[in-house]
Amino acid sequence: MPTKPLDPKAIVEIDGYLEPDVPNIVKRYDLFRQWKDTIDEHEGGYDNFTKGYLKFGLNVGSNGEVVYREWAPNAREANLIGDFNEWNRSSHPMKKNDFGVWEITIAPTSVGQCAIPHDSKIKISMVTPSGQRIERLPTWIKRVTQDLSVSPVYDARFWNPPESQKYKFKNTRPQKPKDAKIYEAHVGISTSESRVGTYKEFTQNILPRVQKLGYNIIQMMAVMEHAYYASFGYQVTNFFAASSRYGSPEDLKELIDTAHGMGITVLLDIVHSHACKNVLDGLNEFDGTDHLYFHEGARGRHELWDSRLFNYGSHEVLRFLMSNLRFWMEEYQFDGFRFDGVTSMMYKHHGIGTGFSGGYHEYFGEAADLEAIVYLMLANDAMHSLYPSVITIAEDVSGMPLLCIPTDKGGVGFDYRLSMAVPDMWIKLLKHKSDGEWELGNIVHTLTNRRHGEKSIAYCESHDQALVGDKTIAFWLMDKEMYTHMSDLTEMTPIISRGLALHKMIRLLTHSLGGEGYLNFEGNEFGHPEWLDFPRAGNNNSFHYARRQWNVVDDPLLRYRYLNEFDAAMNHLEGQKGWLSAPQAYVSLKHEVDKILVYERAGVLFIFNFHPTNSYTDYRVGIETAGEYTVVLTTDEPRFGGFDNAKTGGKYFTTPMEWNGRKNFLQVYVPSRTALVLALVN
Repeated sequence: MPTKPLDPKAIVEIDGYLEPDVPNIVKRYDLFRQWKDTIDEHEGGYDNFTKGYLKFGLNVGSNGEVVYREWAPNAREANLIGDFNEWNRSSHPMKKNDFGVWEITIAPTSVGQCAIPHDSKIKISMVTPSGQRIERLPTWIKRVTQDLSVSPVYDARFWNPPESQKYKFKNTRPQKPKDAKIYEAHVGISTSESRVGTYKEFTQNILPRVQKLGYNIIQMMAVMEHAYYASFGYQVTNFFAASSRYGSPEDLKELIDTAHGMGITVLLDIVHSHACKNVLDGLNEFDGTDHLYFHEGARGRHELWDSRLFNYGSHEVLRFLMSNLRFWMEEYQFDGFRFDGVTSMMYKHHGIGTGFSGGYHEYFGEAADLEAIVYLMLANDAMHSLYPSVITIAEDVSGMPLLCIPTDKGGVGFDYRLSMAVPDMWIKLLKHKSDGEWELGNIVHTLTNRRHGEKSIAYCESHDQALVGDKTIAFWLMDKEMYTHMSDLTEMTPIISRGLALHKMIRLLTHSLGGEGYLNFEGNEFGHPEWLDFPRAGNNNSFHYARRQWNVVDDPLLRYRYLNEFDAAMNHLEGQKGWLSAPQAYVSLKHEVDKILVYERAGVLFIFNFHPTNSYTDYRVGIETAGEYTVVLTTDEPRFGGFDNAKTGGKYFTTPMEWNGRKNFLQVYVPSRTALVLALVN
């Protein structure tokens, strides 16, 4: 059945300011409709179309035969070569159909065994129209390995373990969380040792930490295979291969299944915005042309990232990318995706040299890349149709309207967008102003300035701020004293005292006011010292900064544990009160002189005193709901490295008199550089 046209009224009902752009939004939707109807008519719908990995690449039948298919229309000749045929370039010729797809079936051995040994090396050898012979890794390959002692170029492996060695999933997916508390993690750096960490170690050592901290989602970076470790996983060479640096595909399946058993949802950081330009072990120039998976010429190249850009208007590219999403959901049981580089995709200028003022003319005019936006609409529509509990998050700095509105209402269909302005604000404040100069009105505006009806993930800092060249919030706050005064056996200096206090306050404020979800990059919860820098020529290939120093948070004498404890308490309290899934907060006070900020969300009262020196006795704050309140959390508790000037518990009764636009008020002692959370006594 053809997809219904978009009702223009539905767009204006969402946002009246979009009225001048309705024709552009309808045009975009019509392109989406055409593609969706084409997929329904010619491919059997999303379900069939997104199973390309069962048709293309190397697939083993129940009788042990192997069918290999590859799209390479430019090739004049193609042969499958590998260890199994002693790299003979003529013994296993492939046949080409009218659509440029090459195919070969390799019969099982006489005893019904697969003729290609498990984990053996394999390639496709092709001859171009000019007579040049080229050899490539199959594009749908599920495992590639690298031996740096031989070459940095990856080898393709035929992954077909015996039944006894295949990982069997034991746990069902957790329910889709209403309160997204995301732990952004990278398997390779998740060890304290100077080496690459493994999937097995992450399962055993990191998952219990994440669970204890109260996070309900893990966002896994750098899983898709990438030749260059220092790219942080963002220069993908092999889209269907889980990185072999950390272990086997079965080890990753065990990690995800174990997380599910703990009630933790697992998202994949997916990179469909661009691809590594490697030829020998990537997609680039696969069949000898520069325009198979990518646009040719300048349109197919990202000048800043030095990488290739997909042709989202190609039927086979859509099959490849949408099947890639389905593959990670099915084969590894991921629960959703954080889409990287969405801004680069949605605009022809890729965001290069362009600032976004928020003016609507910036989103829907000539600058918009409709092919890429329609791909994102198709990807979101397909995944949400096939997996109703899927979570998709967009990394977009532009503020594109309708990004997190369902596709049938004219949106791009994401569940959440990352609030990228929030970490920028915190870093700018820490860089350029003392906390006594912070303007609460501006902080509140940045934290609450989000599109109505579209959900946001707030965060103080992610992996971007941890990378070499920048500094984490803890490092901005405490700098060199982190090396000398983070032990309880040393003096609590003014810098450390201020740093611990503001680290907690910044996190609680962002967590409770900034969005409908919260994200933390691993290690930052405890104020991880130093920065992140992967082994590369510029640092003598050192792993010293490409690790997480868990030893400092596990040491009972070091003050990092205070920040860790607070992070857990904050997450667990949210789990009880549910402010992330509640409507946006009501801010009743932003007092620029007193440096007091007061707001309510989910029936919980938040009071922040950012003043560096002033404490306030019997400070009057407005509250909507009358009753008896008690302090359920403060940043000043001794277990969080505080001074115990503000205590938990106590009884605070409301007075029925309007105050700061609320029906009631209560009075409370608010020490300097302290945040209090009060809740009704049940």
